[in-house]
Amino acid sequence: MEVIPLIVLPHGDGLALPARASAGAAGFDLRAAVTDPVTLAPGKRALIPTGVAMAIPDGWEGQVRPRSGLALKHGITLINSPGTIDSDYRGEILVPLVNHGDEAFVVTRGERIAQIVFQQLPWVEVARVARLPPASGGRGGGGFGSTGKQ
Repeated sequence: MEVIPLIVLPHGDGLALPARASAGAAGFDLRAAVTDPVTLAPGKRALIPTGVAMAIPDGWEGQVRPRSGLALKHGITLINSPGTIDSDYRGEILVPLVNHGDEAFVVTRGERIAQIVFQQLPWVEVARVARLPPASGGRGGGGFGSTGKQ
């Protein structure tokens, strides 16, 4: 088991640490470390602090993802999803929320706003070649809805 070192920043004091909500959960819930409520009007976005910083090990990444309940009930999601936290980043985990809903949404202190999933990465390199090898499935260069069409 990999251990992710974490520090709690002063404005994160008193908040629950990132944790899985159930035994089978893949993601660790991230909480809003705001001092005052933040109102997200429809179509607006805000960068929400979590009050924690982590030392993700080399060869791993943290994928910050939306919470499905906020997305379905309120239209609250991440601007870039998933957002990648690289292993060499040591700053505060910040969550860029956007309101795609029809009503204003208020982010309050301690609210679960996103989740982070830790993923081990294969180490690859990119090499320039004159020609790409053929794809095993025959797809080739078709994209954006091209699969399954005759």
